[in-house]
Amino acid sequence: MAGNMIKVLLVEDNPGDVLLLQEFLKDVTTALVELMPTEQLDEALNCLVNQTFDVILLDLSLPDSQGLETFIKAHQQAPATPIIVLTGIDDENLALGAMQAGAQDYLVKGQVTGDLLVRSMRYAIERQRVEVALRQSEERFRVALKNSPIFVFNQDEQLRYTWVYNPVFGFPSEEMLSKQDWELIPSGDAQRLTAIKLGVLNTGIGTRDQVSITTAQGNRDYDLTIEPLRNESQTIVGITGACIDISDRQAALRDRQLAEEKIREQAALLNFTTDAILVRDLQNHVLFWNQAAENLYGWQAQEAMGKNANELLYDEKAPPEAETAFLTVLNQGKWEGELAKVTKTGKEILVASRWSLVRDQQGQPQSILTVDTDITEKKRLEAQLFRAQRLESIGTLASGIAHDLNNILTPILAGAQLLPLKFPDADERTQHLLEILEINAKRGADLVKQVLSFARGVEGRRINLQIRHLIVEVSKILKETFPKSIQVYTDVPQNLWMVSGDSTQLHQVLMNLCVNARDAMPHGGKLRMSAKNLFIDENYARMNLEAKVGPYIVITVSDTGVGIPGEILDRIFEPFFTTKEVGQGTGLGLSTVVGIIKSHGGFVNVYSEVGVGTHFKVYLPAVEGIETPHTEALTVFRGHGELILIVDDEPAIQDITRTSLETHNYKTMIASDGIEAIALYAKHMDQISVILMDIMLPALDGLTAIRTLKKINPKVKIIASSGLMSNEKLEAIAENGVTTLLAKPYTINELLVALHKVLG
Repeated sequence: MAGNMIKVLLVEDNPGDVLLLQEFLKDVTTALVELMPTEQLDEALNCLVNQTFDVILLDLSLPDSQGLETFIKAHQQAPATPIIVLTGIDDENLALGAMQAGAQDYLVKGQVTGDLLVRSMRYAIERQRVEVALRQSEERFRVALKNSPIFVFNQDEQLRYTWVYNPVFGFPSEEMLSKQDWELIPSGDAQRLTAIKLGVLNTGIGTRDQVSITTAQGNRDYDLTIEPLRNESQTIVGITGACIDISDRQAALRDRQLAEEKIREQAALLNFTTDAILVRDLQNHVLFWNQAAENLYGWQAQEAMGKNANELLYDEKAPPEAETAFLTVLNQGKWEGELAKVTKTGKEILVASRWSLVRDQQGQPQSILTVDTDITEKKRLEAQLFRAQRLESIGTLASGIAHDLNNILTPILAGAQLLPLKFPDADERTQHLLEILEINAKRGADLVKQVLSFARGVEGRRINLQIRHLIVEVSKILKETFPKSIQVYTDVPQNLWMVSGDSTQLHQVLMNLCVNARDAMPHGGKLRMSAKNLFIDENYARMNLEAKVGPYIVITVSDTGVGIPGEILDRIFEPFFTTKEVGQGTGLGLSTVVGIIKSHGGFVNVYSEVGVGTHFKVYLPAVEGIETPHTEALTVFRGHGELILIVDDEPAIQDITRTSLETHNYKTMIASDGIEAIALYAKHMDQISVILMDIMLPALDGLTAIRTLKKINPKVKIIASSGLMSNEKLEAIAENGVTTLLAKPYTINELLVALHKVLG
């Protein structure tokens, strides 16, 4: 294209279309256009033999050629000339095929405007020019690398050569591929070289060293640079290296100077990695900025060149860590560590940074090479893992005392329910005291359950339910009970997916979150409950340790309250941690939320800003199916003289359970451990109807006793009870045929219902 003249070859057999395109070009462009029309492909190919054109407008339906073959012939004749194909409205698939084969653009007849035509022509010409320039640049780079003394290579995790250029060990490139160093050079040299490379593989930190290797040309000295090779997920998949022969002293000086002057070229070889590589002078001005640095920090190379690196990478002045790194690299030649930096958009990131000092021919400091690896997501996942481990440790501690607490509360609760039956004529004050005793025993039991729900999760009756109904129900309660200064809003779509869960427990989750929101808005505000469908993909799951790929329901409870300070945000889910005054909270609300949601296979995230508000997001796995109706039996069942073997090591539980059962027309027998239970059952097998077996027993634990009883009588009827039921023990109990479980502390009615169920 000379000056403003555009030379166009138009291959079109429809005279009307030719005239229309000519008129468009006259009306829209101020450039001079020389248009040569032809009606057949053969005529156009002959023109291309003797002339050159800036662009070709090619109809794919010609008298002597049809379809994609038309483009292929023209492209083969003039591969360096951009081609814009012309096609009918119904032939866009054909045009797309031409694009895939190398066409620069396509235009649909009947939809062409003057602006579109000129814009498409200029775009095609410019795109072709860029592609030609890129090919020429790549060829110059290949020739430059070929003529350089640098041996460049990649090796995989087993240190097998996967790519080699300019080999210097006396072997052709193809002979080195798939081989390790010990197959190419003497074992002693290979051992030293392998140790250096393994160090980079294991630490993820690049190195530069001088090595001596015996080759076919004799003993040679090499200047070796090794860097880790990472994939897109930052996993080290091998190493990449550059090696220069420095055996001859004068050649060594020349090669050292060349290596330092050509450091940008070496770094360019690493552009396909995700490590950001930059070079700056001792005044901190950027000399080199690779493509990975563009991707990581957002600044293009032309924007970064010559600028002060601190102005690009930090909000204000460089932090003390960066100043320390600068002084260390000047004094010691290298520095490694973690630095917090910012991108062009202001996003904060954390990088693992490696600095190396580059010296000139006289050995004086000249510049600093920096390799940065983004570890932001890695650190975030580590923080999630540490928090999960901390919560797990606290949960283990809390669950350790739960069994004893439940054993203490079981006889208290049962006694509080049994005494009114024993003394029906007690005065009103005595009845009130017994009522207070029962209420507080239940509160104590609920407190232990909340601790256990955090520590081990909770199990309940799981049904298919619609979260929308729970949100509506809770919102009604809130509007009736919360202060009028708090406005309650809900936003739930009609097409919300179903979840499998315990409605009572999920109701408790919503109430706990809403009560926290209320407490965060002492002077009023807005409380919003919403829900939506969300499909979690692999990318999200990689960023959140608790998430799994699949459909979820996301429930959001947000407020406009005081917010949560960042320094305590990681602790809010710990049991007994609270910022409320003494007497205003137990610190178990949010830990209960986490326990319930985890037991449902979900997880909880929180986002908060001081003075703005807080958002709790609850993620629950979605299921298919219809909503399960909920029913509850309230009938009290009495016995008919059946003999029940009570196996428990707590005397208080033995006494209260015996009294409770005998009050409701059962007979009882007591055993204090598994061995005694087996002996009593073997002696009174024909009389014992049901065994009430505590799982945690001295001498012989309940699970082993159950297995032995099943061997004596496979049809023996057993109810298992415990103050602490782990998932492993629940599975083991079920595997031994015991399907009825009682969690301590249990009420008299729960015990009677369980016996009725087992007795059939």
